[in-house]
Amino acid sequence: MNLQIDMFLEEPSKAPAKTVSGPRSSRPTTSAVAEADMVAHLAATGRYRILTKLEPRRVAEVVRPEFPLRGVIVDTETTGLSHRKDEIIEIGAIAFSFDEHGTIGDVIGVYGGLQEPSAPIPAEITRLTGISDDMVAGQLIDTRALRSLIEPADLIIAHNAGFDRPFCEPFSPLFSGKAWACSNAEVDWSSRGFEGTKLGYLIGQAGFFHEGHRAVDDCFALLEVLDRKGDQGLATPFSELYTASQRSRVRIFAEHSPFDMKDHLKARGYRWSDGSDGRPKSWWIEVDEPDLEGELSYLRTEIYLHPEADPPTQFLTAFDRFRA
Repeated sequence: MNLQIDMFLEEPSKAPAKTVSGPRSSRPTTSAVAEADMVAHLAATGRYRILTKLEPRRVAEVVRPEFPLRGVIVDTETTGLSHRKDEIIEIGAIAFSFDEHGTIGDVIGVYGGLQEPSAPIPAEITRLTGISDDMVAGQLIDTRALRSLIEPADLIIAHNAGFDRPFCEPFSPLFSGKAWACSNAEVDWSSRGFEGTKLGYLIGQAGFFHEGHRAVDDCFALLEVLDRKGDQGLATPFSELYTASQRSRVRIFAEHSPFDMKDHLKARGYRWSDGSDGRPKSWWIEVDEPDLEGELSYLRTEIYLHPEADPPTQFLTAFDRFRA
């Protein structure tokens, strides 16, 4: 259990902050006060935020038939940010069952493995992940164990699929031809009261803490956040994510758009591609297929000022999205 103490109390002279420290003789013991009672007491003051350590779910011994679909949460740790020159040094994967409404059933498999890269791990990566050269020496990720989780999967989920998928597909053909979803980009976290989308922040605001930056730990953390029940009957984040993964999307490239229109495009949500990844060198955006004509109309009337402008488009499904 972790406590976050509010350091900005109103009228501190009238309401001094109470702490759990003090003379040893006056400090309550867990034998005298039940943990649940302590939590309830601190929470009732309104001056403490209490975080519970996230405990990994157990792997189910029996797969329930009412959850016929299979999902796999994947997380990678790598030697750097470039899928072209950097390497995977750890993969974590958690397989789980779910139904057609996006209701999560049980954890049905877990894998975590390290792999020695071809060059020493950069010092900043070791500081970030805790993975050292000594830890990966002689290690090899077990693709046979991964296959038992990945092959039956109907959907692969990563919290930054645009990063993980380009690393995973060259690493093993197991990951190719699969539908992918991104829990960062395809869940409207702000509408659920979250002020950020980084996994560590989502976990903290959901009331948990965990050992971050190790692959399996991050997978379990993401599972809990995705399965968190919303207020007022709001669907779980995973239900929203699964629904989003079923939709066709269209990527529109504002190729040859006037340079002085770049700020307008950026303000509308367009992102810049420098052409190094094979896409057109241009500003681009992804929209749901029903919004395609409206976005093309915006480009023709506000950007190109030409009714016959025909910017390139690319139709995408979960099988295509987040590829390199």
